Amino acid sequence: MQLSIAEFHILRIAEVQVKIRRHYFILREAYPQATDGVPLQVTTAELAEKLDCTHRNMVLLLKRMVQEEWIEWTARRGRGNRSLLTFAKPLDSLMLEEAEELAMRGDLQSALELLQPRGAALVGRFQQWLSGQFGFQTIVEGERRTDTLRFPMPSTIDSLDPARIHYVGESHLVNQLFDGLVRMDVRGDTVLPHLAHAWETNEARTEWTFFLRKGIFFHHGREMTSSDVKYTLRRLHRLAPNGLYSWVYNGIEQMDTPDDLTIRFRLKTRNEAFLSFLSTNRASIVPEDLCEQAGDSFGQASGAVVGTGPFRLAGSSHGIWILEAFPSYFQERPFLDRVEVWTMPPGADRKEEDMEELRQFQVMHNVRIEGMAGGEWEQVRQSGTTCKFLTINELKNGPLANAAFRSALDYAIHRTELLRRLSGDVIEPAASFWSRPAAEGTQGDIEDAGFRHSCSDMLRECGYTGEPLTLTTIPQYEHDAALIQEMLGKAGINLHIHLIAAEQFKGKERMTADLLLFAIMLDEHRELRLIDLYKSMMQHMDQRTSDVLGDALQLILGEPDASARMSLFMKIEDELIKRHSLLFLYRKHLKTAFHPSVQGISLESLGWVRFRDLWFR
Repeated sequence: MQLSIAEFHILRIAEVQVKIRRHYFILREAYPQATDGVPLQVTTAELAEKLDCTHRNMVLLLKRMVQEEWIEWTARRGRGNRSLLTFAKPLDSLMLEEAEELAMRGDLQSALELLQPRGAALVGRFQQWLSGQFGFQTIVEGERRTDTLRFPMPSTIDSLDPARIHYVGESHLVNQLFDGLVRMDVRGDTVLPHLAHAWETNEARTEWTFFLRKGIFFHHGREMTSSDVKYTLRRLHRLAPNGLYSWVYNGIEQMDTPDDLTIRFRLKTRNEAFLSFLSTNRASIVPEDLCEQAGDSFGQASGAVVGTGPFRLAGSSHGIWILEAFPSYFQERPFLDRVEVWTMPPGADRKEEDMEELRQFQVMHNVRIEGMAGGEWEQVRQSGTTCKFLTINELKNGPLANAAFRSALDYAIHRTELLRRLSGDVIEPAASFWSRPAAEGTQGDIEDAGFRHSCSDMLRECGYTGEPLTLTTIPQYEHDAALIQEMLGKAGINLHIHLIAAEQFKGKERMTADLLLFAIMLDEHRELRLIDLYKSMMQHMDQRTSDVLGDALQLILGEPDASARMSLFMKIEDELIKRHSLLFLYRKHLKTAFHPSVQGISLESLGWVRFRDLWFR
């Protein structure tokens, strides 16, 4: 789009303003001992040297800074006379203005990088301003109304390729951009039609045939066919042979496409989780032509992100992802026209208790809000919960090979103190992945001499002599790991923390650890997630235990009755708890808060709001 002459001049003025402001930053930081409002004796030559510019340009810069009321300048001529420079504008205020302009241009990362060296207080002021930029906005041009939601996401986005996503924020955006053959109701009880309007299976439940809807289009305009479905599953197997739920798609023996609207899967063995897997965003359908054309850049900000979902990706820059309603969506068109997702880099987290910041949001995910004015905010307790736990690497020689030491370590992790330190109305004890109450704590106060003596006695009896242990987890769980390290340290257990990226956590690197700290989302896909967890645990169990667990999982995958499967899951859990191979820490209930002006709230997988259903009055 070509700029008008007026717009061009405005842009040039803004660029000049930025350059002069940067010169002021350099000049002010060159005199850290100077006090705002107090004259400083300098010469023009000295200032020109600080900015590495000519005497003439320095005079022009001083004149402009005086006009902006950033400085006061009293020139004194003659040999031996020094001029007076007074800094009138506080550096923090000017830096805040610069950061605000960067943010409004969509460069949030640069804004934070500018402010972070100045300290947390200035970053906090910026965050307070930033919160006011989020929420719902309406622009009316003539008779056309455009509804936009500017939405903060406290994480970064590495990929929006369904085969490569690792984080909750990525998963949420994939749900807006892509669709699967089927979908799961929020209770996790019923699989519903989606891209496929119907399906059937043989008596052995090893052959599944899906019939696709007609007239479903990808965002780039091509109609979806059964070949895209076949390509999606083959591509998933190729890109993520050991990824999330790989045991499902690796169990596909053959895929046939009798016509462009029919896809038939033949499984190696019966798998009652197969239909549920197809409802996850990991099995979202991607376009074969664009994926082949884009290669590894598919799903990246610099590449193609194309699905069949209710929103299409209109662009991405500096961590801001812009979604626009897809007019040809096969279900209802979204009410919102545009969603701007501003990913918040590390260090940009909001303080949940600061209500002045929270007032500016219409929708917030995973928040804790207290002291609300009556009716000002409404909260939905999401159906899903996050459960944190520890597992043991039983293949590694050392203290944890001893069941008595595992019991002592379990006892030394003081759950009551852990919950107190974490605090919050969404934290509760955990004793199971299912709805079973946690036992009352019997450890007493963590500072109590009796508790410490009990820990010492248990460690002495099992022969522990201070050997170091390694706990491996992902950076997002470092705080939890540090709390456990502190508690075990008080009990006399030497623990080191090793952090690895989430995408590496299912790989070989974790096998060097003694303990693994992770979390599982207990939502409508609970069974899939638990099977995935147990199959992962089998890799660091002794052969006999691994075989027993594998046989139990095969019984689950062949059991059509949901209540019978739950009983089998509980038997596995009971055995792992008895062996102290699975140590539960806590459970966290997530909440979504929304302003009464928001209509159409409905929660999807992981308890996030579906943008497609939102509208504002």
